[in-house]
Amino acid sequence: MNVHSPQPGDAPGSGFDDDFDDRPSKSQVKREMHALLDLGKTLVELPPERLRQLPLSERLYEAIREAQRITSHGGRRRQVHFVGKLMRDAPAEQIRRQLDEWSKGSREQTAHMHRLEALRERLLQDDEALTQLLNEHPQADSQHLRTLVRQGRKEAAANAALPEGREPQRKHYRALFQALKNLIETPAQ
Repeated sequence: MNVHSPQPGDAPGSGFDDDFDDRPSKSQVKREMHALLDLGKTLVELPPERLRQLPLSERLYEAIREAQRITSHGGRRRQVHFVGKLMRDAPAEQIRRQLDEWSKGSREQTAHMHRLEALRERLLQDDEALTQLLNEHPQADSQHLRTLVRQGRKEAAANAALPEGREPQRKHYRALFQALKNLIETPAQ
């Protein structure tokens, strides 16, 4: 192996080692290409409405839409690799940030819905939960909420007595959830 070693007359910083250290390793380049390919795969799974909100070139957008239309496994795989290649010129970090923001918003919305469902269950089980809710939200229509809770409890009791195979009623159960959803705002995204 022929390795250049600095000679006494060489100027500082003129060796091969200095040039070599500036370039990313072959493994690093490969990792970056796989990351772009994975990002491209994620984009192919997005609905067109979301794609239009991203900073994509026309060529990249059309390549993604084409990948979404292809049904054969091999053809789709080749098109996704083409999308990954086009991703080299795309603002990948900006796209990732937007995808993360959408994902975060989705998680927050899901958690909010779960909290509303838990509140509905507490309201159907405990009178104190309704009192607490009305104290926290004095603007709430207390009469309407009391009626929904009462009807929801009757509906739950009737559903518990249903014979096997009969479909339970959910009208008041859903109406109570909707009232809670209207009363308690979704967290800002």
